Formats: sequence, structure tokens, C-alpha cells
Amino acid sequence: MIHEVFMPALSSTMTEGKIVDWVKAPGDKVEKGETVVIVESDKADMDVESFYEGYLAIIVVPAGESAPVGEAIALIAETEAEIATAQQQAKAPAAAASAAIAAPAASPVAAPAEPLAAIANNGRTIVSPRARKLAKSLGVELASLLGSGPHGRIVAADVEAAAGVAVTHGAGQAAPATPGGGAIATAPTARATTPSAPATSAPTPAPTPVPVTPGQLTPFNTLQQAVIRSMDASLQVPVFRVAYTLTTDALDALYKQVKPKGVTMTALLAKAVGVTLAKHPLVNASYTPQGIQYNAAVNVAVAVAMGDGGLITPVLAQTDRTDLYSLSRNWQDLVTRARSKQLKPDEYSTGTFTLSNLGMFGVDRFDAILPPGQGAILAIGGSKPQMVVTADGRFGVQRQMTVNLTADHRIIYGADAAAFLKDLADLIENNPQSLTL
Repeated sequence: MIHEVFMPALSSTMTEGKIVDWVKAPGDKVEKGETVVIVESDKADMDVESFYEGYLAIIVVPAGESAPVGEAIALIAETEAEIATAQQQAKAPAAAASAAIAAPAASPVAAPAEPLAAIANNGRTIVSPRARKLAKSLGVELASLLGSGPHGRIVAADVEAAAGVAVTHGAGQAAPATPGGGAIATAPTARATTPSAPATSAPTPAPTPVPVTPGQLTPFNTLQQAVIRSMDASLQVPVFRVAYTLTTDALDALYKQVKPKGVTMTALLAKAVGVTLAKHPLVNASYTPQGIQYNAAVNVAVAVAMGDGGLITPVLAQTDRTDLYSLSRNWQDLVTRARSKQLKPDEYSTGTFTLSNLGMFGVDRFDAILPPGQGAILAIGGSKPQMVVTADGRFGVQRQMTVNLTADHRIIYGADAAAFLKDLADLIENNPQSLTL
């Protein structure tokens, strides 16, 4: 029997996927549950595993090319004798090929993939997509390596160590993976194991621009295409913006106290916003045609620029209920894995409110575009010393920053936005110590 390998749907918004690399070559033996191909979704690279034992007969969509979700990208033959038949079917007209290829009888929807931990326990070696590509380029035999990642997973650092090169890891993007068509299952790649670095006063560096040649036309990558779709959808939403200037002297003093304990300014701001959102559930809500959807949790997403273009918004779940120190550790881990495209779907698709911070780059103030499915987003400018008139009529210098809230006017009105910003300012200016409790 011959089975089609379909392009899986790795997220609810994914319409097509790009083949990053074929782990197996035509003619190779394929075990059930073994990784066959690595597919780039709109936010992450995913290992795609075979549902069947057999032989990879022919690759229909080569590495580097894209295919719509549900389209056949390869054929798997159950026996070596069927390889030639499969190759002939792939070259035949589409109608004849569809009639000749046997489809799974039980259900058109693939069952969930076997967890990575279970695969490891069954004796198979797990290799991250980046490590596999690196091993190929450096000529390292993966079979000779011992993985240092979770469940013995071979990560890029293991390959670099074996090749004797310097370790170069990136600094620190959907709905559940749903295979389309039934020939293969998908499993998200495991978490990277790079330890979180302690917080520093230096801002997170901007991603290195991709080198370009003047006059060239560069196609959008899948992440950029996902951002474009989101921004197009945002144009349909009536929004308004409200700016507020906050004094940050007390927050800056607190940051100096907690920074040696690994707390980042991003975590401080996210915690302050999360606590305030808990008091303003409407600002944490979203519009639906049926009415206002009040969210059960306060999940603050924070925009992160990607080195190869586009951006992603890792989510700090239950921000209001998570202690500041755990929040910082979570954020360091999320950013590291976001930039290496190792996030799980629910780690970037479950935000109920978003922060976008350009203050670290010296930006005073800017407008942020509302993400689809959320009621508001907060744009954060830089904190700078300003000459002010104090309450007693004297001149003084205070550090101030401007935040700008973009809100969905279908559910949030001006008074709602102003009340939220006023409470946020009161927390940051008068009681930031409460964020450590």
C-alpha cells in the first residue's frame, strides 16, 4: 500500500507550510513515529513524524519550497517493491494518482503524535531541527553524539561541541498542531536548554538585519506572511488611542533592588500591567459577534523582534498571579526559545493583552497596532529625565515615560482606557513594591 504524506496544519492560521529539510531521502527506510521532514509554520519549525512503517518512495515538494495545507508532499511505500509504483503514480495526472493511492479508511484526521518523551524512552534519538541542519553542514555524525537536551535530545550545542566550533546561540512563535489529511503526525520540537542569563541593565539588542543587495526583491518568509495576515485583519477594527505619562523614579529604584536577583524590566512592566488588568477585566476582554468575551486569565503577550524578519509575541501566562521572580525566569526562557523558533503553540497564541516596548531603543512614543483577537495593546516609550514642576511649586527633575494604549472601540470606551491607565500609573508611581509580593 502507498500512503500520501500531507502538508500538516501546524496552527489555526496556517494556510501553507515551507519545507525546511527532508530528514529522509527517497528509498530510505521509515519507522512509525520517526521524523521524516521538518516544516516551517508561521511561528516555529516542527518535526513531522510518520504514521506508517515503510520506505520514502518519492519527495513531491523539495526542501525550500512551500505547499498548501493538505497537499501531498511525498509518498511512502510499505514495501520496497512498491517504490517504483509510487514514483509512477507521483508522475501520473493528479486524478489518476488520487484514485490509485490508498487513503486511511478509519478517519481522515491524524491521531496525535507520540510525545517526544515517549519516543526517547523507546530508544530513538531525538534531534532538534537546528542541530540536524548544523550536523549536515559541519559533517558531524549524529549517531555518535549524546544529547544534552531534554530526554537526551541532541541540540545545536552538542553538534558544535563535537565539531570543535564556538557555540553561538540566539538571544532571548499558534493553535495546537492539527495534522491535515492523515498520513503523518506532528510533534512540536522540545524546549531549548540554554540557561537563562541574569538580567542586565543593558537593553535587549536589536536583531541583526539580514544582509541584502541593493535593488533585490526578497520574498516574505512564513513569519512575515503571518504578521501581514494579522495586520490586514487589524485594519477592519475601529480603534482609538490614549496616551499617559508616568513618573518612573520609584519603579527604577525597585528595579535596582531586584535586578541582581534576575528580574528584568520587561517582567516588572508585565507584572504591573497584569495586576492592573485584573482590576479592569474589560480591557483584558475581546470582541466577538455574539458579545464581549471576558477572559478567564490575564495572559500578557510581549512583542519580540525576530532576526530573520517579522515578530512574535511570547505569552506570560497568568501574569497577575505569578510571582515576579518566576515571571522573569519564564520570560528569559520564552525569548530564548522564540528566537530559535522552539515555542509551543500555546506559548504565543494565548495572549489576552499585548505589550510592545521600543523604549529600550530610545523611542519616546509610538502607536501600536491592535493584534487580532485582543481588546487592547500598550506601546511603551523610553524613560527619560524631564524637568517638571513639583506639587509644592518647585522645579525638579523626574524620570518619565509615555505609554500609549490602542483599544478596540467596539468594546472599550475612552473612560475605560483612561481608568486603566490611571490605575497603572498609580501602581508604578506610588506602590511598585507591591509587585514583589
